[in-house]
Amino acid sequence: MYAIETFTLGKRFRRVRAVSDLNLHVGEGEVYALMGPNGAGKTTLIKLLMNLLSPSAGRATMLGFDASRLRGKSLEAIGYVSENQKLPDWMTVGAFLRYLRPFYPTWDTALEQQLVRRFELPPKQKLKHLSRGMRMKAALTSILAFHPRLIVLDEPLSGLDPLVRDELMESLLALSGETTVLISSHDLAEIDSFASHVGYMQDGRLRLSEPMETIRRRFHRVEIRAASDLIPPAIHPAHWLHFAVEGPVARWTETAFDAERTMAHAREIFGNVQVRASAMTLREVFLTLAKTGAAPEAEGSGQ
Repeated sequence: MYAIETFTLGKRFRRVRAVSDLNLHVGEGEVYALMGPNGAGKTTLIKLLMNLLSPSAGRATMLGFDASRLRGKSLEAIGYVSENQKLPDWMTVGAFLRYLRPFYPTWDTALEQQLVRRFELPPKQKLKHLSRGMRMKAALTSILAFHPRLIVLDEPLSGLDPLVRDELMESLLALSGETTVLISSHDLAEIDSFASHVGYMQDGRLRLSEPMETIRRRFHRVEIRAASDLIPPAIHPAHWLHFAVEGPVARWTETAFDAERTMAHAREIFGNVQVRASAMTLREVFLTLAKTGAAPEAEGSGQ
């Protein structure tokens, strides 16, 4: 069973299609990073999954429950934190956590206290007096304490200082394997080593959805050097993006990298040249996809 699954899910706001024909599959235990430019539809998708918005088309399931019926007991195993999430500001940190305990049969008071100490949360201070980073720590504590099977995070790291981001990421990493995590974030450097799977949204559509190891394997920067100036070819492979020749050097972004095939193509086109390739970071992959306007397909992958 998938922890999250959508079936041609769509959301329209009058004439604007925020999410369109979206089919997403997130397996149990995966850490799925959802990336895309502003306005791509990521937050709308998450709100559809959490039943904060009603779909215009299609449907979604969360841990097997129909997302449009998420409420009460069906939320006992799902934790949700968003960038602009509202908290009961009049409550103290301690009162907030005590208030939540009865709603979750799996609430772990020992873990709650451990997180309070780790995050240095002031139990007697009102939420409205906390910094943004401390509020996010309080929100994360409130979902980690009941051992959720599924955690959904919408830009939880936005605007936080590096130390706070590291603390939050370390807490999430401790759940690796036992909890499914869907995280939308622009802090791609933070989640590069954290995500097991990656999805890229653009214009309301899911343009790419692959395991992180596949992304790392097929997205490479390639550079070739020759003994003399290179002559730009009339045609080069379609998966060589941002191709450029400067004197004896040619560079491109390879979206279907295979060391043997790439070297063979380069030497077929340019003759005897030196070929160097390096895997791209998640941030570099994101920039490549954003500049391309759509997620390029892996050669022969049918993605």
